[in-house]
Amino acid sequence: MLREQLDRAEQTGGRPSVLALARHFGLSNTTFRRHFPSIASEIGTARTTPPPEDQPRGASRYDRLVERNAKLRRANRDLSDHIKLAAAHIQRLALENARLTQRLEAASKVTRIDTRSRHRT
Repeated sequence: MLREQLDRAEQTGGRPSVLALARHFGLSNTTFRRHFPSIASEIGTARTTPPPEDQPRGASRYDRLVERNAKLRRANRDLSDHIKLAAAHIQRLALENARLTQRLEAASKVTRIDTRSRHRT
C-alpha cells in the first residue's frame, strides 16, 4: 500500500499521507507513527521532496478552498435533511405515544384527574 501511495503521488504530483495510510489499515495516525516510524519517516521525506518541474502541480489553494467549501455545503445540506427527518420521526413517535397511552388507560379503566380545571377559578 505504501508503494501504491508513493507511485500515485508521483504520477499526480500530489503528496503521500501518513494519515491516509494509517486509515487504510484502521489505525490512528499516532499509533501508526509509533509502530511504524521508518514508514512514517519515508512518507515525510516524500512529502518534503518537491515534484519535478515537468510534473503537474496540485490544485491551487483557491481551488482547494472552493472544493472544500462545496464539500462542506453538501455535508451541511445532508445534515439539515437528517435533522428534518429526525424531527418528523420525533413528532410521529410523540403522537403515537399519546395515542397508545390513551388506549392503555382506557383498557385499564384509569380515571384521569384533570388538574387544569382546578386551577381555573
